[in-house]
Amino acid sequence: MSQPTRVIVIGSGFAGLSAATSLADKGFAVTLLEKNGMPGGRARIFRAEGFTFDMGPSWYWMPDVFETYFARFGKKPADYYNLVRLDPSYSVIFGPDDAVDLPADFAQLKQLFERMEPGSGVRLNEFLRQAAYKYEVGIHKFVWKPSRSITEFMSPKLLYDVLRLDVFQSFAGHARKFFSNPKLLQLVEFPILFLGATPQNTPAMYSLMNYAEMMMGTWYPMGGMHEIVKGMVRLAEEKGVQIRLNHMVKHIEVTDRSARRVITDKGTFDADVVVAGADYNHVEINLVAPEFRNYSDTYWKKRVMAPSSLLFYLGVNKRVPRLRHHNLFFDEDFTLHAQEIYETPRWPSRPLFYVSAPSVTDPSVAPPDCENLFILIPVAPDLNDPEETREHYFNLVMERLETYTGIPIRNHLIYKRSYAHQDFKTDYNAFRGNAYGLANTLFQTAFLKPGLKNKRVNNLFYTGQLTVPGPGVPPSLISGLVVAEEVAKDFASNHLKPNKPLASVTSQA
Repeated sequence: MSQPTRVIVIGSGFAGLSAATSLADKGFAVTLLEKNGMPGGRARIFRAEGFTFDMGPSWYWMPDVFETYFARFGKKPADYYNLVRLDPSYSVIFGPDDAVDLPADFAQLKQLFERMEPGSGVRLNEFLRQAAYKYEVGIHKFVWKPSRSITEFMSPKLLYDVLRLDVFQSFAGHARKFFSNPKLLQLVEFPILFLGATPQNTPAMYSLMNYAEMMMGTWYPMGGMHEIVKGMVRLAEEKGVQIRLNHMVKHIEVTDRSARRVITDKGTFDADVVVAGADYNHVEINLVAPEFRNYSDTYWKKRVMAPSSLLFYLGVNKRVPRLRHHNLFFDEDFTLHAQEIYETPRWPSRPLFYVSAPSVTDPSVAPPDCENLFILIPVAPDLNDPEETREHYFNLVMERLETYTGIPIRNHLIYKRSYAHQDFKTDYNAFRGNAYGLANTLFQTAFLKPGLKNKRVNNLFYTGQLTVPGPGVPPSLISGLVVAEEVAKDFASNHLKPNKPLASVTSQA
């Protein structure tokens, strides 16, 4: 009997785990190779001094995408982790004595808008009605397309939907049709900060993020975001995926325009199909021969990146007052910070920042009577990040955080770690030290993103935040499912004859 088609998936982030699990479910023999000692990619954890720190993603939005993912395999999120809805969803700090909590209840949210700008509560209804349509079309239709050809979008119904999505109108202009209060505008524009452009240069289609945030809620998996990864790993292994940690891929060997072997620092794995969930640019530059690259150096240099991040993980030996689970410090000029990320890339002069205090919700992530803090400053990609620069920004934001909370947090630190561009490059081979992938600009959308299939290697595919549909945890889950469908179309299990028996795989693992 012929052996099942063998797939090697590189990288165990959300996209890699999603692709591997889906392919195994379809009957492929899947081996997943991960360079680090823990699965999850940017969603890894580490522990220190009794604290458990999520290293990357901290927002759980679009719960329907997670439900859809697990339902593909006859499961649900509750089979793997305990999800709770946060109320308030988050807090926005405009100054030391000026904070706004965003309630989970929509009626209360409308009342908040109305208090801040008379008439805006009614206008919020219409703003979100349009956003709901964009969410339905954008998330339930467009993002599931592999975008291998423009013809996928050439139907009258889809073209009609595109026009209604406001892809040619700016988010800033769209928001100002409904609201004029500067603080309300900041509330609705804040998700755009992570999409990769200023609100003036981001399509109004992305008001779908407001629908996700305000109507579908902000959630938290007890134990931390890595609980999602743990659940996905369990499911992958239930489906038969073989996960190999501490396997750094060094080369993808191509013969007769087919990727036939994946070589790691610990062994060689024969392949019939390769799915690269590692950084797309890294795969192009370092893992395949130059003649098999999809894109030139010039192409990559012209890509517009979403922000990178300067992160601080802090363990505090006392509780910190006034903080919610999610806290956005908008006590400086939003426009200036956005310009210093996207238009004139540099270290920001007066940065906005975000503080997550998961111990407010979840006592398991910190010792008793202590606080677990995660601080994120969005910054331009590809900056030099020496220790003195990191320390400068640490003290800058801590002065504002301490003023707001009323306690000298720095005097109560029992753990501190920073993480920035060079760490993203070292741990994830991140192109230009990116944290979030490509910006969601009009000309980097759908088939204008780097393609999920190699044009010169018949069986090499890509998944993750540098290809379709884009950055973020839910899009990465979708990316893995989409690429698995494309692999299944092109290489049905047992379709390819393995070039060697499965037992011929050599590895030190």
